[in-house]
Amino acid sequence: MKGWILLLILTKLVSFSMTQPTNSLTWLSYLRNRAYSHGYGRSHNNNHASLRAEDEDEPSVLDCPLECDCPHSYPSAMYCDNRQLQHVPFVPSHIKYVYLQNNQITSITNGVFDNAPNLAWISLHTNKLSSDKIGDKIFTKQPNLERLFLHNNNLSRVPQGLPRSLRYLHMNHNNISKVPVESFRGMSNLTALHLQVNGIEDLGNALEGLLSLTLLDLRGNRLKKIPESLPPKLGQLYLENNRISSVPADFLSQRPELRFVRLSHNQLTNGGIPASAFNVSTLVELDLSFNKLERIPTISTSLENLYLQANKIKEFSVSSFCRVVDTNNYSNLRVLRLEANEIRAQDIPTEAVLCLRRATNIDL
Repeated sequence: MKGWILLLILTKLVSFSMTQPTNSLTWLSYLRNRAYSHGYGRSHNNNHASLRAEDEDEPSVLDCPLECDCPHSYPSAMYCDNRQLQHVPFVPSHIKYVYLQNNQITSITNGVFDNAPNLAWISLHTNKLSSDKIGDKIFTKQPNLERLFLHNNNLSRVPQGLPRSLRYLHMNHNNISKVPVESFRGMSNLTALHLQVNGIEDLGNALEGLLSLTLLDLRGNRLKKIPESLPPKLGQLYLENNRISSVPADFLSQRPELRFVRLSHNQLTNGGIPASAFNVSTLVELDLSFNKLERIPTISTSLENLYLQANKIKEFSVSSFCRVVDTNNYSNLRVLRLEANEIRAQDIPTEAVLCLRRATNIDL
């Protein structure tokens, strides 16, 4: 009889070792969580009612993985960053914020976050994640997730099944080249999307339906044109370091919420900019530096910051800033940068003083 019992115990141990990572911390966490789930280690003595009440009010540290820290001062947070982890550890059900950045994690399997349906924040940036090792149902049980950080990995595509609750999504500094139209479908709560420093050539209609998006960062990609179907509430658009050579005529007029536009380090010429493309009263800041412009484009008198440095501009045209120059008509421009062009101080006409009377900084 004792022999059979010993054989059963050995079978259990072998079964566990075959199905679990051979990491000692993982094994110890498994034992501790198993004991906790069965009530071992908790007081069952009626004389310790106050201790039991305390256990019910605050999650016990027993259910925190040994690889991580779950400080009492932040009971809903789990810190697993900078620990050379190669896998995502068990996430207790009460956790809302999980920090897994700066590790060696290469894959995420389906179900890894299912035990914690109240997650609001997941940081997985600066790991070694690749798209073919990320499950397609990782976030299916995350109805409350608002912030997801996946930047500085090896992703080649947008993960499938992103939760519609997301408000901030960081996927910059990856290897994404194509974004299918369904990538962000239904994500009407998303307000900030970071896709800078990838290899994206065209977004097509992938941005349709992002009704709440206010910030879009696409710096450092391979875009040859400004993306179509830009969201209606977009307020900040960053397109620096792409290959854009032209701007649509209605680019700004159809988006009254757009305040900040940065198009530096592209291939823009005056021929690619329609006459009134930037003459829109809602625009506050425009960056066209490090392009191939030979003339100052026409801008609205409401614009406050204009960056034109490192172009090929040869003439200072006051009409670009003020259509009429008198005491009642002037530009609200505060900052104008024109250095590294072909304009000298003596080339600026005297009426510029009246037109640009509100300027505080003009660099030539």
